[in-house]
Amino acid sequence: MKKYNVLFTKQAMKDAKSLSPKLKKKLQDILMEVVLEDPSCGKKLVGDLKGNFSYRIDLKNRIVYSVDKKKKIVYIKRARTHYGD
Repeated sequence: MKKYNVLFTKQAMKDAKSLSPKLKKKLQDILMEVVLEDPSCGKKLVGDLKGNFSYRIDLKNRIVYSVDKKKKIVYIKRARTHYGD
């Protein structure tokens, strides 16, 4: 079975670059070991973010992503807090 590929939006790249080294490593681990293995493992979002999934990095930060099952691509849309700084 083919694993999924990952693509970051510009905003998600900016978010990831602003994370601490520890959180960057955790983000990478979560993507490689959890999300890309089973993209539907995240929490399904509702409202304005319907069609996306969320997976916590820590108490404050989360990954927001969508999945294209036909193309086997996970699109990372956000990789930081949604509570404001």
